[in-house]
Amino acid sequence: MHFIRRLFGMRLSQPTLSGIWYAYLWMMIGALILSLLLQGEVLEEQELMLYTYFVHAISILFGGIVSGKRAGTKGWFQGGITAMLYVVTLLLISFLALDTSLSLQDWLLIVPGTIVGILGGVVGVNLAKK
Repeated sequence: MHFIRRLFGMRLSQPTLSGIWYAYLWMMIGALILSLLLQGEVLEEQELMLYTYFVHAISILFGGIVSGKRAGTKGWFQGGITAMLYVVTLLLISFLALDTSLSLQDWLLIVPGTIVGILGGVVGVNLAKK
């Protein structure tokens, strides 16, 4: 196991970067699940927005947990920074890729995302081995 981890392992030592990495990993898994549900006609397109927010919240939560656990201290700060960077990056990608205008409502998504990230960071610090 150690050999495989050393051969293929990429360990990000910076807590915020590792939290963002895991948050985007969970987002990709959630997007895949949502697309399969949409393809299989289990999910309607009108319900997709609610589930998309749910996937983003879970992704930010797990990103905050990872960043708080890797930091060991100040999980609220690491989780909050991870969440803010996640949301701002997501807004910039949607602005550039979809050619949409950014409204105040879009920027207000930073607040609940940061709160979820802070909660994840606090949980992550408490899960860390001492």
